[in-house]
Amino acid sequence: MANIIANIPGAMPTAPSAPTSAGRASGGQEGFGSTLANAVEQVEQLHTDAQQQAAELLKGERQDVHNVILAVEKADIAFQLMMQVRNKIVNAYQEISRLQF
Repeated sequence: MANIIANIPGAMPTAPSAPTSAGRASGGQEGFGSTLANAVEQVEQLHTDAQQQAAELLKGERQDVHNVILAVEKADIAFQLMMQVRNKIVNAYQEISRLQF
């Protein structure tokens, strides 16, 4: 399972890239919103690639069913992971909103 997640772009922590001036937070690091936007873009790219490969397979332009199934599963796992992260963020926000200061 860890190998599958390691192959999903953005699923495993990596060394931070050089942030642009638009994506900087107070510490000079990439902002949380920017990180989430990048993760969503990566999941969308996996979905688009899987969709394109499946369409090519149906048209007869590809013969490698195995790679198409892998691409579809990778996109599905990435989406499920993204939804779990979203659920955790929503739960954290709800917990913080319940706090009384």
